[in-house]
Amino acid sequence: MKKILFAGVLAIISVAAHAQKVKPALKLIKGNTYYLSTSAHSIVKQTINGQVNNIDMTIDGKMSFKVLNADSLYYMEVNYTKVGMKMQLPNGNVAFDSDSKDTTNIMARIMSALTNKPFSATITKSGRIKSIANAETMITSMIDGFKEVPAAQKEQLKTQLSQSFGSGALKSNLEMAMSVLPETAVAKNDKWTIKNNMEGAMSAKIVSVYQLVDITQQSYVIHGNATLETDNTADYKTISNMPMKYNMKGTMVADVIVDKATGWISSSKLKQSIEGTVEIKDNPKVPGGLTFPMSVTSETSSVDH
Repeated sequence: MKKILFAGVLAIISVAAHAQKVKPALKLIKGNTYYLSTSAHSIVKQTINGQVNNIDMTIDGKMSFKVLNADSLYYMEVNYTKVGMKMQLPNGNVAFDSDSKDTTNIMARIMSALTNKPFSATITKSGRIKSIANAETMITSMIDGFKEVPAAQKEQLKTQLSQSFGSGALKSNLEMAMSVLPETAVAKNDKWTIKNNMEGAMSAKIVSVYQLVDITQQSYVIHGNATLETDNTADYKTISNMPMKYNMKGTMVADVIVDKATGWISSSKLKQSIEGTVEIKDNPKVPGGLTFPMSVTSETSSVDH
């Protein structure tokens, strides 16, 4: 009888321990700098007027996040310390890298000029990006520094770079990478939902369901599944000097390891697949407009160094 009671007590303790709740959260130290290095490989497939036009693209970047102040929010100075891009295009390959010493390559010079130009970010303890500031100022001052570039081309470059490095795009990109922590305490196997808006060349709504799949001595292990759908009510955006709109939807799978001590992401892997159509509005370059199919598959990995 005692053995049965003892076994029952052990079972109760086991269940209680299994259901014990934890609160993964950022625990960053004022004055410290944290890093996030990301590599994103994407394959874009599109057919325009019967012509297959595929793009194989890899974007690499490293960012530093220095904690300027910490209370209920984290106030951070953020810098790109490295930016690079490689593209395999139907008419040849191109590569731009901020470490390049080639002064004749304007895009390499732009990548280099983007580095070590601080902007500000305000982040909650659950990793939500409250605000991004000074990103447009960073882009404007950087482009204005190219004295040999004509004024009209400068404005085009500012528009294009803002779609990737402006406040809205930076906010959504950082949220995609960092906004995975729950707002409340959770137990192992619990799930929570996070909704984000993607801004940039493509505007979309993302609904992610995350689950705490394991707790180790050093880490929280989180798995996520998400759906993505573009905002079909959004207006056309100027992309490559043409008014364009994306009508796409898809899915994303995420596996994230979070450091217990800091709440910072130790590593993450994202797989995304979206497809749909792209509309080009009637314009002098494309009279009558054009609609064509497009699909994008991508894999993104991030580490904390």
